[in-house]
This record gives sequence, C-alpha cells and structure tokens, in this order.
Amino acid sequence: MRRKKPMRMSTREALNGYLFFSPGLVGFLVFMAFPIMFSLYLSFTSYNMYNSPKWIGLLNYRIIFTQDDLFYKSLYNTLYYVAISVPLNTIFGILIAVLMNQKIRGMRLFRTIFFLPSVVSGVAVALLWQWILDGNFGLLNTFLSKIGIEGPGWLTDENWSKFSLILMNLWAVGGGMIVYLAGLQGIPRSLYEAATVDGAGRIRQFFTITIPMLSPTIFFNVIMGILGGFQVFLQAYIMTGSGPNNSTLFYAFYLYNKAFKDLQMGYASALAWILLIISMLLTLVVFATSKRWVYYEGEQK
Repeated sequence: MRRKKPMRMSTREALNGYLFFSPGLVGFLVFMAFPIMFSLYLSFTSYNMYNSPKWIGLLNYRIIFTQDDLFYKSLYNTLYYVAISVPLNTIFGILIAVLMNQKIRGMRLFRTIFFLPSVVSGVAVALLWQWILDGNFGLLNTFLSKIGIEGPGWLTDENWSKFSLILMNLWAVGGGMIVYLAGLQGIPRSLYEAATVDGAGRIRQFFTITIPMLSPTIFFNVIMGILGGFQVFLQAYIMTGSGPNNSTLFYAFYLYNKAFKDLQMGYASALAWILLIISMLLTLVVFATSKRWVYYEGEQK
C-alpha cells in the first residue's frame, strides 16, 4: 500500500489560520454583510415589518427627492451641524492638546479630566446638558442673569437649538485631544530647536512646524468627525425631540422615525443608502483635497 504523503507545514499553517479567522468571517457575513445587502434590497420595496416586502423599484428614491420636504430639512440640519462642529472640535482639540503637552507637574491629572467626558454615557451627558441649557432654570442662563444678560431658550428657540447641540458636542473634545496629543509627541524636538536658533517664535513654530507635522492626525480626525456628525442622533432624541420646528431633526433621527415610528422600513433603507453615498462623497472630497494640506514626514515636495 502506498503511504499517504504528510501535509506540508505551510498548508497546515494556512488551515490553522483559516480556522481561527473563520469566526470573525462568519460574524462579518451574518451580522454585517447580509444586513447591508438586505437593506439595499429593502430600499426598492415597500415593507412595514408586518407584511412581506413588496417590490416597487425606484419609487422610494423618487418620493424622497421630489416629495419629501423633511428629507431636505434633515439633510440641511445635519450638514449645518457637521460644517460647524467639525472645525470647532478640530480647533479646540488641537489647542487643548498643545496645552496638555506641556511638561508641568500634575499634567496626567489634567489629561484625565479632559478625557473623561468623552467616555461618559451619552444619555447621562444629554440629560446633564438638558439641565444646563434649560431656558428657565438652567445653569447657563442662571449664570448669565447674574451678569445682567438674558439668556435665550437654548433648546426651545429655533435660532439657537442647533448651536446648543454643537456647543454640547465640545464636551467630548477630549477624545480628539488624545489623538492630537499622540501626534504632538511624535514631532521631533530637533525641529523646534532648529527653529528657535533661526529666531522663530512660538506662534511661528506653531504654524510652520506643529500644524504641518500634525496634519495627518488632523486629516484622520476630520474624516472621523464627518462620519460621526452624519450619525448624530442621541442628543436630539433625548434633549429636543427634533424640535423646535424640526430645527434639530437630524438625518439619522429622521431615518429612525421612518423605520421604527412610521414602520416604513423600505423607505428608511433608501434613506440609509442615500446617507452612505453622501458620506462617501464628502470623504472622497476630503481625500482629494488632502494632497494640498496633509504633509507626511519624509515625502518630497
């Protein structure tokens, strides 16, 4: 009888690798890939979760773009939120990171204090800020009244409601600050020493060394900020309920209402795919413009 050839070591290692990788692959296919593709199918159907999906083609998309005013309202609110919150978080994140990068006693404590709000439960933060921004007895308006200023209805005035949620979002700037701090600590000190010898002051060094060397980190945080901004939901859901006058009806909130309140799951799936396309387009725009302002150490210009 012919003896069986032993399995090669490389083949055995490959099989072991696939074996250990298979749970993650199965989880991805079952819990991510299948729901994503199924939602694409549902976006072309009328489906209320009680009856079987009914194929209607592009009708959901046609209604969204031609008849749904709340779609444009929610998209405007979300773009407004992203356009203001992302630059503000970037600026404050960098400035706080620069302060936290100083070598003084107790700096670890200060870093922890600034970072903690970003890990607190979102519901708890929303309830806290709902009390702070209350127009009648909130902490902020009470403080303003002490100095002779009549505060607005932060959450009840259409002109202030979106800005109030943007202001609240700065509470969690510590998450971005940690990333910027890591980037700052990766900048060679020799660059600052050479600039000091050449007579450059702190401000000149900040704009000619710190910002260019930190640009890859800024690029990463801007992308994550845009993606996170398009998913803003909890603040409006807890604090304003999309009001006043739908001024805080963000896109994700509108999608949630269509899916779980109106039970228009097919329509909501179409909204989700439109959101995906818009997010991808904005991300591609940032990637396309990054060649002009993102500097990677060692690249030739």
